[in-house]
Amino acid sequence: MTWIASAATDEDRVVAAEGVSEDGVLLLAHEPAVYDRFYNVISNPLLWFIQHSLWGLATQPNLDRDAHEAWEHGYIPVNEAFAAAVVAQLDDKPDALVFFHDYHLYLAPRLVREARPDALLAHFVHIPWPTDWSVLPREWRDAIHGGLLANDVLGFHTERWARNFRATCGGVGSTLVTHHPISIDPAEFDELSASAPVLAAEQALAAVRSEKLIVRVDRTDPAKNIVRGFKAYGMLLDERPQWHGRVTMLALLDPSRQSVPEYVDYLAAVEREAREVNDRFGRPDWLPIELVVADDFPRSVAAYKQFDVLFVNAVYDGLNLVAKEAPLVNVRNGALILSENAGAHEELGDWAITVNPFDLVGQAAALHEALTMDEDERARRSAAIRSQVREHDLAAWLAALLADVEHVSRNVRP
Repeated sequence: MTWIASAATDEDRVVAAEGVSEDGVLLLAHEPAVYDRFYNVISNPLLWFIQHSLWGLATQPNLDRDAHEAWEHGYIPVNEAFAAAVVAQLDDKPDALVFFHDYHLYLAPRLVREARPDALLAHFVHIPWPTDWSVLPREWRDAIHGGLLANDVLGFHTERWARNFRATCGGVGSTLVTHHPISIDPAEFDELSASAPVLAAEQALAAVRSEKLIVRVDRTDPAKNIVRGFKAYGMLLDERPQWHGRVTMLALLDPSRQSVPEYVDYLAAVEREAREVNDRFGRPDWLPIELVVADDFPRSVAAYKQFDVLFVNAVYDGLNLVAKEAPLVNVRNGALILSENAGAHEELGDWAITVNPFDLVGQAAALHEALTMDEDERARRSAAIRSQVREHDLAAWLAALLADVEHVSRNVRP
């Protein structure tokens, strides 16, 4: 198996010059300006914001000459480079399955198909698929949709995203459009939860935690809806003062895409809202929101184990693995609050408290419901989520996708 990826660092570029590594990794070195246009202008934020319905269309985006330059001299050439690398690999392994991933490589499948018509191609889109793509010029839309429809198998996390894709394209031809929600490796999280770094972080957290602990673990991404979540929590504290001093929201945030201006601005908004809630309600012996912006996974897993409420209120998410990871290792029968627009809701919604991500009143009410839920009901829901995640694990996801590919190979292709 060969994994093809972009060279991200100077060290990667040195490795890229050497070809395929001993562990089967092939790194592609792009001109820095080309890669910047590809990644920081088109992929993020333009495509990401479209697919998570984040643009305020009255004023954004503005597809000016810089945007068109980024498409022509960023997104297209990087996709061409990936397609050329795939074709070169197929010269040596013509029967290999080519498996593309996500929104960065929407054009590559069509380019490979044109060069190798008999290649077996699959693509998995890990983020939501909206029905409205009208923000893009038609030729860009056609290129994206045509690129994806060049695959034999196209996968999404949920039936909702797959249905939206069919509606967008109007027809899918011979492409098998499927949906299988990705998952996690339960054994990995069992091991992590018992590891020394996690146990140390958990001990430190348990020593200072409030009676009730609300946890959110996110990247600092506008799609995660952190600002609205803080506002809803502030509303809870305003309307239900009985929680003052008894509950803390621990927000563990991993800084994301700080080379993109929209993400820098959003992180600043997150920090402002946390300060506002703390300034309004905090007191010397109690900080309502503990905000930590750092890449500290052991601390996140420790928080997973200790939460009474897990708060996942994403604007949109292709899936959201936090909603699976945290309940699996939680030791307090914590309640899950889950956005109806997170892909994981299709699987876990029966055992979660569902929220509309734009409804602050509803989210504040959901926080109170979760904090006061009967212990037996919490235990019932927690057990059901854990059972679902263990049964439908990462291996099951991969097996389902490969079964789709096998079906197409045997029954559709000559």
